[in-house]
Amino acid sequence: MKRRTVRSDRKQPVSTSPPDLKARATSKAAGIPGVKHVIAVASGKGGVGKSTTSCNLALGFAALGLKTGILDADIYGPSQPKLFGLRGKPRQLGPRMLEPMERFGVKVMSIGFLIEEDNAMIWRGPMVISAITQMLREVAWNDLDILVVDLPPGTGDAQLTMAQQAPLAGAIIVSTPQDIALIDARRGIAMFQKVSIPILGLIENMSSFCCPTCNHVTPIFGHGGARSEAERRAIPYLGEVPLDMQIRQTSDDGRPVVAIEPDGVHAKRYIGIAREIWTAIVTGAAHRPPPRIVIE
Repeated sequence: MKRRTVRSDRKQPVSTSPPDLKARATSKAAGIPGVKHVIAVASGKGGVGKSTTSCNLALGFAALGLKTGILDADIYGPSQPKLFGLRGKPRQLGPRMLEPMERFGVKVMSIGFLIEEDNAMIWRGPMVISAITQMLREVAWNDLDILVVDLPPGTGDAQLTMAQQAPLAGAIIVSTPQDIALIDARRGIAMFQKVSIPILGLIENMSSFCCPTCNHVTPIFGHGGARSEAERRAIPYLGEVPLDMQIRQTSDDGRPVVAIEPDGVHAKRYIGIAREIWTAIVTGAAHRPPPRIVIE
């Protein structure tokens, strides 16, 4: 079967619908039809668990009763189809609109649905930008309270496209505790601040490992580094998520921990973080960088 090619050659529509009363925060950029709020989950470095965090945060928002979607903007390494246990292609609605896939009450869109799983995406920047823009605006998201965007690692074309094309309510930075990851997390924070995107907070992932046999806790990647960085920069610290076999196993199985054990200890962490993020959005408490005083 021939796969659908992602391309764009037309101007994008602008939503003029007023925001829902329960979601009072507003965005200055052109809206995405049917989507009230958009947040980005980012990391400066790959391998810190950003996609797993994005997936479980989206499920956390859904657990709070919010209509939720997730956009996998990692064109070169899409992970959300695997994390949600979804296969197949989105249904086409008319000539230029796709219906997102859905599982566990969350709408999901990814380039991974449109290509073979083992295919390498050898695309230059303009093609990546076009694909992300289409997945934002040519997908029938239909009345979402919040859209979570799983960004690729780094500070390149995808991140700048989101900052320019989407009305981001804010960004969440995911990092592991060790210095080598925090160096890149700082770059991610700096990038969002340069384009005036509020930082909703910093999450410390893989913060510690608890041995399932003896219950001894080992900080494999260190501990507390993300909290210290958040305090140093005066941005919200959203909490820590441990390095745990259950989170890894359920993710590999396409049955995320928040979906299958919503009352478990790990699910409660993600849901608690989602609640804190949502509160910051609707109250307008999203952090904006303080002014810098430069003496020359």
